[in-house]
Amino acid sequence: MGYVGTVIRNKLLESKTLQLQAASNSREQFASSPDLARAQQDAIIDALDAHQAMNSQALNSPYLQRRMLEMLLGNFNLWEGLREKALS
Repeated sequence: MGYVGTVIRNKLLESKTLQLQAASNSREQFASSPDLARAQQDAIIDALDAHQAMNSQALNSPYLQRRMLEMLLGNFNLWEGLREKALS
């Protein structure tokens, strides 16, 4: 859900074409737009490319791996989340 709700949604929100269509059409009309389907496909491809590049960089860099763990344990509350799941 996070992938769709954040990564794909944010990429689609950047589209000026979709912005204009959403502003001038009903939800139903917008949902059937061929531009929406095409933009979704493009967003999936862009996300794949970006994630592959990031994964490659992280796998090849012990420094990035350490920084990621620092972020996961700090800003993203990994320990707290795991503890909460274990205790529930």
